[in-house]
Amino acid sequence: MKHAHISTLCECQARLSAELDEHRQVTRGWARHLRDRLSAAQPLHEAQVVAPAHSIHASQPRFQVAWLCPFCGRNTLRSFDASGLAWRIAPAATEAPASEAPGG
Repeated sequence: MKHAHISTLCECQARLSAELDEHRQVTRGWARHLRDRLSAAQPLHEAQVVAPAHSIHASQPRFQVAWLCPFCGRNTLRSFDASGLAWRIAPAATEAPASEAPGG
């Protein structure tokens, strides 16, 4: 299965990202935001959280993806061109060992 990764910035400067399948449908969305330092002793850290996302007009050459930013609550809509996507082959899922037949 092929997948592509897209990302953009929200108005609050959080990085919104999504993974798309070969039909350009969102399979997962997330966001990262650099948090302010709580004290001088604590370094900056990145928090990754789920950001609901969905594709709009995914079958068109130019399509949109909308996110709900978990940090500021904005609905963020961005346009993407299908020809600009970099596709990767997803690693094959490892199969579970075959179980023995009952009574054998």
